[in-house]
Amino acid sequence: MSDGDTLVWISGATEGLGSGLARNVPYPGARMINLSRRRHPELETILFDLTEPGTWGAVEDSFRRELRDFRGRRAIFIHNAVCRSQAAFVGDVDHATYARELLANGTAPQILGDMFLRAVEPGYESGLVLISSAAARSPFEGHASYCAAKAGVEMWVRVVRRELRRRGRDTWVVAIRPGFVDSPTTRHEATLSAHDYPVGEQMARQFASGAGVMSPDEAGAGIWAMLPPEGDASILMQGEMVRVGE
Repeated sequence: MSDGDTLVWISGATEGLGSGLARNVPYPGARMINLSRRRHPELETILFDLTEPGTWGAVEDSFRRELRDFRGRRAIFIHNAVCRSQAAFVGDVDHATYARELLANGTAPQILGDMFLRAVEPGYESGLVLISSAAARSPFEGHASYCAAKAGVEMWVRVVRRELRRRGRDTWVVAIRPGFVDSPTTRHEATLSAHDYPVGEQMARQFASGAGVMSPDEAGAGIWAMLPPEGDASILMQGEMVRVGE
């Protein structure tokens, strides 16, 4: 397969799950582009910040520029980046911080996803992955905005899949709950006080036992193995590979 056959954008490919996704792309010779606040030491990078809407246009420009005359086999965008939330109960967290997290984790995925869908054309496989979380279904105290954001992302995927199908478009769109990944974010959350984040103690115990904890490479490879999604699957869950339909 030539270098031009597969084009992959991954947001937040500099660490954690994003780095595992980047290292385990299953298409030899794929061209990969990191979308991040920081430059990747090896990958092409488009600099942008989830908390700064004025920077999102750089991502849209990349989609449009690369796909305008694309003649390859597939184009895939995996939105993995998140704004690391300040674990605190509603009313305790700083209001400006709270608003910034809602923007970054709830609004940005939908806007970036829309940008990608507007840029892709017929004639090649195209796919959009929005990384979700168990927080979409579990009320984690201390993470109200994050839970709400991920639940919103999953509903967006469900609706968009229906809309694309009704319009006869074959771009696949899916949300994925990656499971318990050993990352800087989860390591940090496992150290938090139960007063602000009660589930942190459970996370610490899970790290101590190692049960169900995946490395970024294990999680990244597992996610790629689930793509493209089969049938009417809108939400995929890592681990038991349970698929939740519409």
